Amino acid sequence: MKDIRILVGSVYGGALMTARAIKQTLDTEGYSVQVLENPVLSDITSDTSPLLVCTSTTGQGEVPGNLLPFYVALREQLPQQPGRPFGIIVLGDSSYGDTFCGAGELMEEALYETAARKVGETLCIDALETQEPESEALPWVREWVAAVFV
Repeated sequence: MKDIRILVGSVYGGALMTARAIKQTLDTEGYSVQVLENPVLSDITSDTSPLLVCTSTTGQGEVPGNLLPFYVALREQLPQQPGRPFGIIVLGDSSYGDTFCGAGELMEEALYETAARKVGETLCIDALETQEPESEALPWVREWVAAVFV
């Protein structure tokens, strides 16, 4: 079975709904997807599955509150994940300028510090252009899993 862990950061539920849509789609395609709404460091240190971060951005480009403890622990403890594949889907609002999708950048930097390996480009979904983020996320995630499980 091809396992995937989705680390979710959500303020108003958009990222969580997107993660659940991804899980539903991939589960029917033979993957085993675990959506972690309040991830903790042991969720990744006890496993070697590919990681998909699906997060919104809050404030001035910050990580949402439910993902923040994980992010802080990741930055402080730096559990090494050499070569572990990861991908980033980040929801934001381009009217915020330089901080647009900032949470995705923060998570990417933190995962790079653990020696994890990014697969594909970050998918930035702009709330000003897209009402249903899963409509952009699902085609992207199919390409991502194809690249991860080559």
